[in-house]
Amino acid sequence: MTAVNAVHPAPIRTLIVDDDYRVAKIHAAYVARIEGFETVGSAHSATGALEAVDRLHPDLVLMDVYLPDGDGLGVVRKLMERDEHPDCVVITAARDVSTVRTAMQLGAVHYLVKPFGFAALRDRLASYRDLRLRMEALEDQADQSEVDALFGLLRGPATLPASPAKGHSAPTLELIRDAVRSAPSAVSAAEVAEQVGVSRATAQRYLSYLAQHGIVRLQLRYGATGRPEHRYSPASPAR
Repeated sequence: MTAVNAVHPAPIRTLIVDDDYRVAKIHAAYVARIEGFETVGSAHSATGALEAVDRLHPDLVLMDVYLPDGDGLGVVRKLMERDEHPDCVVITAARDVSTVRTAMQLGAVHYLVKPFGFAALRDRLASYRDLRLRMEALEDQADQSEVDALFGLLRGPATLPASPAKGHSAPTLELIRDAVRSAPSAVSAAEVAEQVGVSRATAQRYLSYLAQHGIVRLQLRYGATGRPEHRYSPASPAR
């Protein structure tokens, strides 16, 4: 992936590849609405896609599969064989498992089935943007928790369970989650308890439950002495 400045990141240069000119324009308009992205061009064939990549050097390609002169996954394969290549999101009407498997094996960062609305594309691209920023912020090596967090970013934000476990109230879960999301930085159970109006023990129990489901992330803050303080932040940055 192309390096991004974590403080003032350059827009993620995005190439749209779709055989339908109208659909390509719609997708380009979607991309223009998503913070941190810009459309640098479009292509409508396999040959045109490769030429556009050579000319425009995009960071990301939104790749259709059904192209008039070839298979979009074949284009992805050719790109991935290069030492320097853009990342690819496969956007297609193809629903067969074979195509999905091939896209995964080639390293596509997302696979989005047509037709879809703006929100679906926004969520995938936002998770990709967050991944780039997180990777840029890391040092040369990552421990297991950081690796898990990186892969979790691509999956996007987790959602609350439809039926919380016994002893957990759905409205309270939402309040606890929203308190963590709205905080400017990682918060403790005591801080959440004060904001929501519950006991510290209750806040701690709900925070542990949310952490188990990947909705909040537990961080340990070590002081000079004593046990580390548990602090919580959103598992994926709120959008």
